[in-house]
Amino acid sequence: MNHSIYSADRSTHLKIVVVALVAGIAVAGFGISARNTDDGYTQTARVVKAGKAVTLTSSDAVVVR
Repeated sequence: MNHSIYSADRSTHLKIVVVALVAGIAVAGFGISARNTDDGYTQTARVVKAGKAVTLTSSDAVVVR
């Protein structure tokens, strides 16, 4: 038995690729199925309309010089 990936034959490389592909699909499938889509926090668009113009006449801001 050869434990080196460099000297492995073609069928061994194919087995490794297939196992990695199946594992990737399983992880992606688990991630999609674990997503909670019915959370009750669905956002809707709200329109904010402008009101009257406001003039600022005084401010309590500190001026740093």
